[in-house]
Amino acid sequence: MSETIEDLRSFPRAEAYAVINRNVDALLDGISDEIASMATIAAVLHHSLGFLWTGFYRVIGREMLLVGPYQGSLGCIEIKFGRGVCGTSAAEKRTIVVDDVEKFPGHISCDARSRSEIVVPVTDASGALIAVLDIDSEEVGSFGDDDKIGLERLVERFRRPR
Repeated sequence: MSETIEDLRSFPRAEAYAVINRNVDALLDGISDEIASMATIAAVLHHSLGFLWTGFYRVIGREMLLVGPYQGSLGCIEIKFGRGVCGTSAAEKRTIVVDDVEKFPGHISCDARSRSEIVVPVTDASGALIAVLDIDSEEVGSFGDDDKIGLERLVERFRRPR
């Protein structure tokens, strides 16, 4: 693997995610630390596909998400389960694709430039929710089925026994 992160913005998304998964597998071979894994995944995704904001909100305490690791502008520090796209994804343990954040009831605007969003729940080997992966774009309708499938595959690594 090269020492730089590949720019995959011109690739079809399904193909880009296949490359990203291979690169992340190589980078994280033998690494079991969740934070290091999240930081690496956020950096690779962010720089490979040029998103506005890419990162994780980790589950802390009871029904609360805490920001980080991430790439991009400042994120909201804490988000309660059930609140906004991230909190809804966490509460329902399902991937949510939002074509236009202005049309999502209760959307939390951490960065006013955000126009579309995808949030993927991250579970561990026992099935417990440990985080959500949140990606924001400056363009309406940036995310589709290829993103959902690619990102869900990417976070499967957290379900592997450590």
